[in-house]
Amino acid sequence: MASELGLLLRMMDEGYAKKAWHGTNLRGAIRGLTVLEAAWRPAPARHNIWEIVVHAAYWKYAVRRRLEGGKRGSFALKGSNWFPRSTEMGATLWQEDVRLLEREHRLLREVVVTLPVSKLHAMAPGGAVITSTLLYGISHHDVYHAGQIQVLKRLQRG
Repeated sequence: MASELGLLLRMMDEGYAKKAWHGTNLRGAIRGLTVLEAAWRPAPARHNIWEIVVHAAYWKYAVRRRLEGGKRGSFALKGSNWFPRSTEMGATLWQEDVRLLEREHRLLREVVVTLPVSKLHAMAPGGAVITSTLLYGISHHDVYHAGQIQVLKRLQRG
């Protein structure tokens, strides 16, 4: 069972920041982007890269909150799931949101490292999903959105 926890951590790390066989991870997908690139939309009412970044940070927080049994509404930003972002908000806020994603990944990882192995196959607090499923899911979530970001970058660069 301890090796399963190690595998889950490895999956989280590869999906977010470590070298992986599947290609670009989430952090790599946003590395070096300008605020203009991050805020570009493929069409009106479609999400941009910046919104995906904050969305990913939110779900890392949501998984961590569930694992800790924390209260809802304690995310760094008001709201949930999707947070509107645009060029007018500025490069400083873009960088702050990238740091928010980094911080939420680090905080989630810190919780997972201390997770008792006995809780991996137990129901996560406040839900109907077992803990290991949440952790598999959050790593898949990063890979999915990294792929979306790669497509958005290619679309905008023609």
